[in-house]
Amino acid sequence: MSEAVKGVFAMVLACVVWGFSPILYKALAHVPPPEVLAHRTLWSLVFFLCVLAIQRRLPLLPALLVTRAVGLVALAALLISANWFGFIWSVQHGRTIEASLGYYIFPLVAVLIGLVIFREGLGVGQWAAIALAALAVVVLTFGLGAAPWIALYLALTFGLYGLLKRRIEAGPVVSVAAEVAILAPLAGAWLLGVHGGYWGDGGAFGKGWTDSLLLVVSGVVTGGPLMLFSYATKRVRMATVGLVQYLNPTLQFAVAALVFAEPVTLWHMIAFPLIWVALTVYSLESLRQERRRRSLPVAG
Repeated sequence: MSEAVKGVFAMVLACVVWGFSPILYKALAHVPPPEVLAHRTLWSLVFFLCVLAIQRRLPLLPALLVTRAVGLVALAALLISANWFGFIWSVQHGRTIEASLGYYIFPLVAVLIGLVIFREGLGVGQWAAIALAALAVVVLTFGLGAAPWIALYLALTFGLYGLLKRRIEAGPVVSVAAEVAILAPLAGAWLLGVHGGYWGDGGAFGKGWTDSLLLVVSGVVTGGPLMLFSYATKRVRMATVGLVQYLNPTLQFAVAALVFAEPVTLWHMIAFPLIWVALTVYSLESLRQERRRRSLPVAG
């Protein structure tokens, strides 16, 4: 099996885990989202520390935390924590369909961020994709009587998080480990308050093996796909990574509609095809641009 094929398999597996992750958080719907988020943060840190120790790269973590980039790492930590919280909340409150929409439109939000922040030029296809996505948001806003705030929130927080990650010169495992390390004291303090009875009902961890196990697994579900994603990006073209990544929100949508029985309205049936067409146009444009870059002669 070639390295490229291994990379595609790794990417598919990562997206499958992400796509079915709502089932985990739905099973923890009786646990308040801040408590689930705190456990996800701490158990993610444990997972990453174990991985870095096995890889003998543990010294890279404190080395990153004492550099000038620590401010960017802290800001990235706040953004990914906000994104995780929004996803957990949306699943627990029966809004997984809207959450999946957020991850569908994230690539188009990233394009807009590139336009505004980096002054990256957009092709006709990219402008068309953004216009179709905007039309989908308008359709949902008109049909449902409110803007899809959860989708926009998730897409924006993840898009800004991606923007910051471009500025952090560290591998994905090390940088995310640093992010959860920064968040760990806050997560630990929150759980101490919960289990101490200062707020909440004493905490879910330790009361039953099912909840305790699921809370621990949340760390693996967070860290495992990231490692697979990192493995894939080193072995396959980014255009392929981008296309396969749409499997994640597709599975989230399927879980929401078929497993959670969340209502799919007429307006959803209009808006989602618009998003899918937009992503198709965007992907074809990205493939075209990549082929053009690969065909250019190399200087020197």
